[in-house]
Amino acid sequence: MHPYLPLLVYGVLAVAVPLVISWLFHRVAPRRPEPAKYLPYESGHPTAPLLGRIPVKFYLVAMLFVIFDVEAASFYPWAVNLRDLGAFGLWEMLAFLVVLAVGYAYVWKKGGFSWR
Repeated sequence: MHPYLPLLVYGVLAVAVPLVISWLFHRVAPRRPEPAKYLPYESGHPTAPLLGRIPVKFYLVAMLFVIFDVEAASFYPWAVNLRDLGAFGLWEMLAFLVVLAVGYAYVWKKGGFSWR
């Protein structure tokens, strides 16, 4: 048996299963179109058109949260392997913290954390 045969079978199944499920869904699923399904809604009730633009500040805060959260999540594996990493790992994390602090200070100076 060829050593890549299991990989080929896995690849074929990874492509075939979603395709078969999608095909079955479109063939078996009931179709009951209703105009209410296509209306825009807020909390279940149709609303008037948006009166103004959505501030970019919401997206900026969300991006900053994701960036700093992912960086903070890197502390856990470092703490688990601290003894194996030794002094080198400590200095590398300190360098990482300096870069993180510089980015944090830059965002703070630009007013990224303030709600105006």
